Amino acid sequence: MLLEEIKKLSASIFPEVIKDRRHLHANPELSFHEHETCAYVKKALSDLGIEWTPVAETGVLALIKGELPSEKVVALRADMDALPITESNELPYVSLQKGVMHACGHDAHTASLLGTAKILQSLKHLFGGTVKLLFQPGEEKLPGGATLMIRDGVLQNPAPVAVVGQHVMPSIPVGKIGIRKGKFMASMDEITLHIYGRGGHGAQPHLNIDPVAIASQVIVSLQQIVSRAANPSTPSVLSFGRFIADGAVNVIPDSVYIEGTFRTMNEEWREEAHQRIRKIIEGIVEAMGGTCQLNIRKGYPALVNEETLTTNVITYIEEYAGKENIIDLDIWMASEDFAYYGRELPACFYLLGVGNVERNITASLHTPGFNIDEDALRLSPGLMAYIAIKALA
Repeated sequence: MLLEEIKKLSASIFPEVIKDRRHLHANPELSFHEHETCAYVKKALSDLGIEWTPVAETGVLALIKGELPSEKVVALRADMDALPITESNELPYVSLQKGVMHACGHDAHTASLLGTAKILQSLKHLFGGTVKLLFQPGEEKLPGGATLMIRDGVLQNPAPVAVVGQHVMPSIPVGKIGIRKGKFMASMDEITLHIYGRGGHGAQPHLNIDPVAIASQVIVSLQQIVSRAANPSTPSVLSFGRFIADGAVNVIPDSVYIEGTFRTMNEEWREEAHQRIRKIIEGIVEAMGGTCQLNIRKGYPALVNEETLTTNVITYIEEYAGKENIIDLDIWMASEDFAYYGRELPACFYLLGVGNVERNITASLHTPGFNIDEDALRLSPGLMAYIAIKALA
């Protein structure tokens, strides 16, 4: 009865979820600037008669209390921020903000959780306990909105026994759910490096201290950390995506600026790798006559799906969507600040398939052409509502 009621409601609210998603997609806001998004969520919750509280400056905490006797609490999370990317899609609801778009699906996450709220609010007579809805800002930017939500007490008074989140994934076909027990996503650290030398004419390298040559040697040498220092059984990634040497054909610049990221799934190795990165950089720069300023900014921890909770969630997904629609995922070296919730209580994070090759919806996350097959929003609000109610039982 419960399952069928939820599916019926999920189907009936589908047009509203699409409307919410398209409004949010057309009006994206960057991390920690989600003022209009926050206001939209608050109004939607108020219209449903759901109690809410502002948290983390541009976040929202909402409570839905079941009418059956129970003190149990579970939390559901959706992030709300967009990215500094100019959208290339030609859609009726294309981003109206130049240089800002929902390229990671947080518009879908927020719309989906609003849909879940509608379902739960309609079914309060069928469950006991409390569902906390965490509408979170700033997932895309350190220190991560999850840290601010936790700071502001969203996991207290009352304290949830579990927290569940989802993320859209274009590499997974629409209608499918990807999930993994245990270690799932990597930690993430940001590396910024200035290397200083002495610029001059490119025809007189002997009179200069070439920061481009130093920086090139640094990047090549740092790859030994992953290929030779890391245990092969420990996933590790060290990548550099920004290298600015603002000279010219015949001009050696005074300095080079580099940005990169280090990711892994082992905290002890993470700390050791930071030390190795520092020693290699400082040693090479000094040996080649330059100086440097290095900053390794520690970011999100590794995301771990708690075994017992995730086993239960897999069962709930099987019941709601069918065992044939579950995909067993490998580890993913992306990072998520949802990991912070998992450090406080049992957590489970799964991936919602939104890809559709036939409709050419295949663009990756964080790209200008990213989009979703909105049919996924027929499934996701009801699925999360079912997971929440089952977890409260």
